[in-house]
Amino acid sequence: MNGVMNSLEAVIASIQGLSGSAGDLSALHDLLRGAENSLRAEPDVNFSTLTQLDASKHSLGYLYFLEILTAGPVSDEKAFAEVPIIARFINSCDAEQIRLASDKFVSLCKRLKDHVVKIKDPLRGVAPLLTAVQKLQASPKCLTALHPDVLQLCLQTKLYKTGSSIISDDILEVDLPKDFFLYCYYGGMICIGLKRFQKAIELLYNVVTAPMNPASAIAVEAYKKYILVSLIHNGHCANSLPKCASTIAQRTFKNYSGPYIDLVSCYNDGKIGQLEALVVAKSADFEKDKNLGLVKQAVSSLYKRNILRLTQKYLTLSLQDIANMVQLANAKEAEMHVLQMIQDGQIHALINQKDGMVRFLEDPEQYKTSEMIETMDSVIQRTVRLSKNLLAMDESLSCDPLYLGKVGRERQRYDFGDDFDTVPQRFSM
Repeated sequence: MNGVMNSLEAVIASIQGLSGSAGDLSALHDLLRGAENSLRAEPDVNFSTLTQLDASKHSLGYLYFLEILTAGPVSDEKAFAEVPIIARFINSCDAEQIRLASDKFVSLCKRLKDHVVKIKDPLRGVAPLLTAVQKLQASPKCLTALHPDVLQLCLQTKLYKTGSSIISDDILEVDLPKDFFLYCYYGGMICIGLKRFQKAIELLYNVVTAPMNPASAIAVEAYKKYILVSLIHNGHCANSLPKCASTIAQRTFKNYSGPYIDLVSCYNDGKIGQLEALVVAKSADFEKDKNLGLVKQAVSSLYKRNILRLTQKYLTLSLQDIANMVQLANAKEAEMHVLQMIQDGQIHALINQKDGMVRFLEDPEQYKTSEMIETMDSVIQRTVRLSKNLLAMDESLSCDPLYLGKVGRERQRYDFGDDFDTVPQRFSM
């Protein structure tokens, strides 16, 4: 027993003595990896062991012990007890140290997420996981394995604004495709909750058009929401996928999204009666996907799209004429839709309450206010940053020996003749 204790004491002493410089931490990491199996089997390792360590100074060693202590089956009591311990560690740990064992840190944070879901208190996991993302990220451009977990908890707690804070940066570095799929899918749902439909379309489009083999269930669900949000925001959606989508995606989406594809066809025809009949007939499918609310918004948007078309033909119309032309029940419903469109900035109009007439106006925006100039400047700056990043990525890829070697092998499969330069010999693999 003394030998085992000495071994445990030696590990603790090493953690205390080797948590200073980068060189010492590298040696400590090697030691911990070698001792991990024996520590997992050590019965004397318990939560009191952690009292000998400082989470902020000895973060790497603390992480190893905490990951071991929280492993295994979890009861509600165990989850309740471990949530505050893990949360305190996330808040106080040193970012540089935990990045040395990022896989263990991710595992521990995902355990926290599972715990708060198990005890039905997802709100307790939001703040710690936001902190964990910030500590794990090397830069705001990097997607971590924890991004989807934060967004999932934000969705469950309806903290949409909190979730939007981590999708505001443009992600340019991704390790695992599944993390990116979930990030864009959950991020799209966050934006739907905030009615930021254009951003939701961008995120869902990333999932729909990403390379996939085979197509995932995430992509299928993203495609369904992409259709609905496109109809709500743009008033139309193409019957076919963008050309950049994979053949596998196109085939899979067609097989598993039948009611939504039919919805697009009815919507594009502009016939309210047929669209509403389809929604009633397929309501069970939409409800099963938890998309019935979005479907109803899509139906409502067709009324608005048809009203918008009237503004291009007429200067004035009565509310009753509008109701008749777009197949609304009465003038009151027409007034409700027109008022909502004015509030949303979709149209510019004045309603005369005395005679029930609507006068359509030109867009008053002159694009010369300081607020508009700031908005335009922000968009231009973002575009410039993205352009620079793409150029840097293209340059990096064009100099990558592995990529150039693959291109060289691919070219040999075809007879290009003498019009194409061969890959430089020094890059051939």
